[in-house]
Amino acid sequence: MPSSTTTGTPPSTDDASLSHGLKQRHLSMIALGGVIGAGLFVGSGAGIAAAGPSIVVAYALSGVLVMLVMRMLGEMSAAYPSSGSFSAHAERAIGPWAGFTAGWSFWVLLCTAVGLEGIGAAKIVSGWLPGTPEWAWVALFMVVFCGTNLAAVKNFGEFEFWFAALKVGAISLFLVLGVLAIAGVLPGTDSPGASHLTDFLPNGGEGLVIGLLASVFAYGGLETVTIAAAESENPVKGVASAVRTAMWRIALFYIGSMAVIVTLVPWDSEAVVEKGPYVAALDELGIPGAGQLMNVVVLVALLSAMNANIYGASRIAYSLVQRGQGPKGLGRVSGGVPRIAVLASCVFGFLCVLLSYWRPNDVFPWLLNMIGAVILAVWIFIAVSQLRLRRRLERESPEKLAVRMWAFPWLTWVALAGMAAVFVLMAREPDTRVQLYSTGGMILVLAAVGYGWQRARAKQ
Repeated sequence: MPSSTTTGTPPSTDDASLSHGLKQRHLSMIALGGVIGAGLFVGSGAGIAAAGPSIVVAYALSGVLVMLVMRMLGEMSAAYPSSGSFSAHAERAIGPWAGFTAGWSFWVLLCTAVGLEGIGAAKIVSGWLPGTPEWAWVALFMVVFCGTNLAAVKNFGEFEFWFAALKVGAISLFLVLGVLAIAGVLPGTDSPGASHLTDFLPNGGEGLVIGLLASVFAYGGLETVTIAAAESENPVKGVASAVRTAMWRIALFYIGSMAVIVTLVPWDSEAVVEKGPYVAALDELGIPGAGQLMNVVVLVALLSAMNANIYGASRIAYSLVQRGQGPKGLGRVSGGVPRIAVLASCVFGFLCVLLSYWRPNDVFPWLLNMIGAVILAVWIFIAVSQLRLRRRLERESPEKLAVRMWAFPWLTWVALAGMAAVFVLMAREPDTRVQLYSTGGMILVLAAVGYGWQRARAKQ
């Protein structure tokens, strides 16, 4: 087994026992809909309240960073398709301890997110059906998506295909209505012009920083397509297509919708936070039933994220076990599906839900803080891995470079500098400082365990 400084021996990332039941249409829609996460609908209101109209700048800046990360990840995933995605790339480029750390930290993040999304979805449904217990709805959602993920992978693909189609359709309709209203051609509405944009930085640089941090974490979930690509009919084509269209998807769905919202609705409107920015914008247009309509879309986004995160967690766990970095039982495959890994991921997710009821004031907040900055740590592993693997690919297998990082290595270094800047900003803010330190503690523990395991294997 290679040491942490040896990068010549590739890890075992054989996904042959997994089925390849995802069709190109599944992968295309997962890529398209995966960019429209629950964070966009649920979490953007707080960012707007803090940054005002400058939230557009915040989403643009973080969007550039995300596009660079996706390009780097796409380059490696097209060259080395694997259900372990960035975890397998980190092991190949840096060493087994890096793959172990990136993989298991991301698994904890995804499983915890499954629980959070289940809680969010249950709140919406119990609001429609007062008196029904939220935990029962969470349990129902868990059973449904655990079942779909235990079955053939094409079931996951079909669920995500239709979930993504609804999300894309809803946000596209929102953008069309918003642009028509801004242009003054939507019947029954007057164009607000630029009246809501005059106070562009209402809370100064501090507000922009808060908005920037909120926007960075709203982009989570884009990695799923590179995990799913390993089980598609043509992994290289699927990854290349998803990465090449990432730029316009981010620009249209995230930055575009933020621009429409802050133009239509005063940034300091209480409805932006209380109802959510999309509902507030539709109410501003006087569209009847807008609130319930958007609640349906948010529910779909949450359920879609649950489904995708169970899938992603199970495949990351399976890949880690295949590379000798986890309990062997999690690597058992039947019917082309790592079913034990699916069950373990669902159980961990539901345990997080139970903790939100049993220990809402200590254990649950600690768990949330621990996963707060995992995505940034993963992005750093991606950037460092790409720096090392690109040169090796150019030297040994240039034909595998179906996707190339722009302006290598300069933009990779720019991305790393951007990630470092986000860490600094997190350390400055009291709320995010706790997340930064908690996540840092978990990463250090995992890195120590991974390095110890690596040394033990090297002596065998």
